Amino acid sequence: MHLTRRNFGGLGLGALGWARPARADAYPSKSIRVVVPYSAGSASDVLSRLVFDKLASEIGQTILIDNKPGAGGSIGEAIVARAEPDGYTLLETPSGHTNIPTLYPNAPFDTVNGFAAVVPLGNIPVITVVAAQSPLKTLRELVEAGKSRPDGLSFASAGIGSGSHFAGERLRLSAGFKAVHVPYKGGPEAVADTVTGRVDFFPAPLSLVLAFIQDGRLRALATSSPKRAVALPDVPTTLESGFADSDYTLWSGLLAPAKTPADIIAKLHDSIERILSSPDMRAKLSVMGVDPLPMSPMEFDAQVHREIAANAIVIKAAGIKGE
Repeated sequence: MHLTRRNFGGLGLGALGWARPARADAYPSKSIRVVVPYSAGSASDVLSRLVFDKLASEIGQTILIDNKPGAGGSIGEAIVARAEPDGYTLLETPSGHTNIPTLYPNAPFDTVNGFAAVVPLGNIPVITVVAAQSPLKTLRELVEAGKSRPDGLSFASAGIGSGSHFAGERLRLSAGFKAVHVPYKGGPEAVADTVTGRVDFFPAPLSLVLAFIQDGRLRALATSSPKRAVALPDVPTTLESGFADSDYTLWSGLLAPAKTPADIIAKLHDSIERILSSPDMRAKLSVMGVDPLPMSPMEFDAQVHREIAANAIVIKAAGIKGE
């Protein structure tokens, strides 16, 4: 179990509505566990540590980050789905969460109704990258290589059903080329094999590969977001490159077990939104390539449910199977 957090004290608690509890049962009166269903160093993990370090400081309680990777995120998600809905066990997950109902229909929890959306932490553009030494210079060259090579190409992902897997399949289906999916335990492992050229390309969260692009170890071919990434304004989108329905938005957000009291969800949402909208945090997220995605809990919950229905169609068309 990977647990890291410090208690930073009660700075600014009154201003944020998190006054120290007068009663033992006031929330939060003890440490909070945030389960991240992917490996340490993944895009979701890095983002959660940045935001929850700040939240720990604001609320005067320790926040424990617990990485539980495996089975497309369903191992970690099951822990939170079964937890008491009291606000002390939460899930920080990327949008691969919305693929679980279709990929793992027999999972021992209800992805659709087992969680309550709290707040999105941001939108992370997905960038199709290749090794610096790759002969592929553009997305069109990558697509043509996939069509012309007898065995097609290979692409890495952070695991079956992950956002990077889904982005790769959307691109493959849209452009009509062959590509073999190579799932890894997490994003850092996928990056390592992409840098060395062991796999042909990786539809990677920008926050995970930005430094590798900037230092010349990876080449960015396109972003799957509807608009160009702020951090890489010269990199075209997959839509601009001529591939309709190839766009994919990778968000990362906080969920709680279903039936968590509305006042706890509201308190978490409002405090995290304040943190995310602060100039200091916006600057840090911009450097990571994370764009703001402000939503109310109700709006976020509606988006999650829309994506579950829409992604099921793509998963079935691509023939994706759970582990």
